Amino acid sequence: MTLTGKTMTRWTLAFTTALGLSLAATLPAPAQESPFAPRMIINDQVISWYELEQRMQFMRLLRAPGDLEKEALKALMEDRLRMQEAKKLGVELTEEQIKRGMEEFASRANLTADQFITALAQEGVAAETFRDFVMAGLAWRDVVRAKFGSQASATDTDIDRFLTNQGKVAGVQVLMSELVIPAPPGREDEVMALALQLSDSVVGEGAFASAAREYSASGSKGRGGRLDWLPLANLPGAIAPVVLGLAPGETSDPVAIPGAVALFQLRGILEESTETAESTQVEYAQIALPNDGAFDSAVGAIMGQAETCDQLYTALPGGGVSRQTATMAALPGDVAMALAGLDQGEYSTTVVQGSSRLLLMMCLRQPVPQEPEMGMGTEPPKSRADGKDPKREAIREQLINRKLGLLSDNWLADLRANAIIREP
Repeated sequence: MTLTGKTMTRWTLAFTTALGLSLAATLPAPAQESPFAPRMIINDQVISWYELEQRMQFMRLLRAPGDLEKEALKALMEDRLRMQEAKKLGVELTEEQIKRGMEEFASRANLTADQFITALAQEGVAAETFRDFVMAGLAWRDVVRAKFGSQASATDTDIDRFLTNQGKVAGVQVLMSELVIPAPPGREDEVMALALQLSDSVVGEGAFASAAREYSASGSKGRGGRLDWLPLANLPGAIAPVVLGLAPGETSDPVAIPGAVALFQLRGILEESTETAESTQVEYAQIALPNDGAFDSAVGAIMGQAETCDQLYTALPGGGVSRQTATMAALPGDVAMALAGLDQGEYSTTVVQGSSRLLLMMCLRQPVPQEPEMGMGTEPPKSRADGKDPKREAIREQLINRKLGLLSDNWLADLRANAIIREP
């Protein structure tokens, strides 16, 4: 996980609701007599049982979803790979960089680094665990920029295209169908092969609907994957261009989203206006519940008491409600797809993360707040010393970071595939 990753943002936003609560359960003690015995070895570097317990405790406090032991071990393995590459490339962090990184992370929970460390210590998490987590993220950021910085550029043409496409999206409504195939760990290639086969063979709405009923895991499978009219701006940033590039009746190539592979079919498109587009921002509530036979009754009990996001806190007084605000483009693909068709007060239960299923409720959908127009008492925007447009430079940075993110994810996957990973 990188320091700027979506998962980290979700954890730190959840921290404000988790802070001050005792952990619901203690973590299992390791089978080994010594907590410093090896749990896993990555390219001859050891991950100890102590480190695993510490990362699990850290993730539990921040209410990370899924199987904590599995996710913590995966995160530690990836951190080892990140730090190994940093050493190879001679990337070293100063104490000042590490301190700034810890302060930045803590500030997302409206705390200083010292306050954050104190809060962690009260729940049994050592300061070194927090420091190591931050270091791996910072080092990886520098490694990725050193390795791919020359490849991740954004030209003026790229910026113009971004602004043009942004203008098109706001006035477009799409009528589409979805087919979401779960891809459990270890079966990703198998699921992708099935999705490719369906993409090539499914022709027409009837065939797509039949395939969705058979293979899809989304809430729309009973309707053959059919969704109602949606503003294109409601769709995740990675999916909107895919749908916009389809002709009516055409099925997309497979699109990888967290834990699944998706196919989309465009059934209709409507241009309502040519107004300038504004990115869509959503505020939503999230509750992670065990994905077992009691899930439906748990959801029924909660939603029987809550018609708004504010009422969720009363319906679930023990905590566990995480309320977040983000642009659709910044959300994980599965969460964004679940929220895309929701109106205020509506909810979805289609997203599965590890052993948990998420209850997602839409609190508010609105355009991203824009800078105020110039008027009385408003200072003009400061121009850069080099004469470049600050807005265009911000878009350039956004596009570069997006490219770096894709390159980073692919490289980390390759490092893991080629690593020597073994249990002692």
